Amino acid sequence: MTASIRRLSTRLVRVSLRRPWGPDVTDISLIEVIVEDSAGDVGYGFSWTPSIGAAAVQAHLDHDIAGFAVGRDADAESLWIPLWLHLHEGGGGGITTIAMAGLDLALWDLAARRTGVGITDHLGRRHDVAGVYGSGVNLHYPLDELVAQAERWVAAGFDAVKVKVGSPLLDDDVRRIAAVRDVIGADRDLMIDANQRWSLDQAERALDALAPFDLAWIEEPLRADDLAAHVALRDRIEVPIALGENLHTRYRFAEFIDAGVVDVVQPNIVRVGGITPFLAIASLADDRSVDLAPHLLLELSAQLALTLPGEHLVESVEDASFADLGVLAATSPVAVDGTRVRTTGQTGLGIRFTDDRADAAASADPTEES
Repeated sequence: MTASIRRLSTRLVRVSLRRPWGPDVTDISLIEVIVEDSAGDVGYGFSWTPSIGAAAVQAHLDHDIAGFAVGRDADAESLWIPLWLHLHEGGGGGITTIAMAGLDLALWDLAARRTGVGITDHLGRRHDVAGVYGSGVNLHYPLDELVAQAERWVAAGFDAVKVKVGSPLLDDDVRRIAAVRDVIGADRDLMIDANQRWSLDQAERALDALAPFDLAWIEEPLRADDLAAHVALRDRIEVPIALGENLHTRYRFAEFIDAGVVDVVQPNIVRVGGITPFLAIASLADDRSVDLAPHLLLELSAQLALTLPGEHLVESVEDASFADLGVLAATSPVAVDGTRVRTTGQTGLGIRFTDDRADAAASADPTEES
């Protein structure tokens, strides 16, 4: 008999970034979710958001999600769709799925910890290592700092790197990408990320100017919600398109894939609602022969990449892993050695946050089964 959810509680953890992602992005928020089942087993998950929305995510978990989930089976896969349908009046994605991820991850952690293995082996390991690329949130870096970052990536052994574009002046982007290509050489893959900064015409002009630098992909060239513009852009450029960090449901991924506008999908495991929908999106991409490279969250993304068929690049943002930020209570569940990332043998998700980083004013009282 499946145990039921007895208790759900949350804890807000605010973390200053060692390297700010921009003048207005200097911290991230983690909402730790603790689930206890009727057998007394405990699972730990989290929701995540940079700068915006943490209070809303935590409130959604403490009230709507806890109110629905407590007393139901402590099984992530069977709970996800009923919970999503229950919450749908408040929106099908965004805050809804970000909050849902906290519970979904906690239930998967509980299930893996109960069997005494890590989440990779619990789901079914296919690989011992995955490829990893160096990534920088660096559009605000002066050119000399950007060059220095590229030099660190080369010294660390990365054979693929990603750089931000979308400067007010296209000539500045050209100079910056030329400088990075000069540092990394011709043999390393170079990806660029516009973070939705361009219009259709701007994207076409920019990629005409940047394509000679042998780009592995252009990430989020346009507003993520505008499927029609992506269809038009596909006809105008030859650079592969990557997107997905700002798509929140399997349905949106299917729309972009079936429209033929994406070469690499990049689901963020938290933004899509956790491991359960991430695996469904990965299966969809595999069925349609579209590459997948999970977005951010190195410690979680790497563990799941090892369960998928085929090879998948994992993103390592400089100084932004949970281990680098000093928020983990134990050894990281993954280790990076330049070109590859592997697991370290932690049980469950292996992601527990230190007690001294809690925002006490935002801590929530647990909700218990009556």
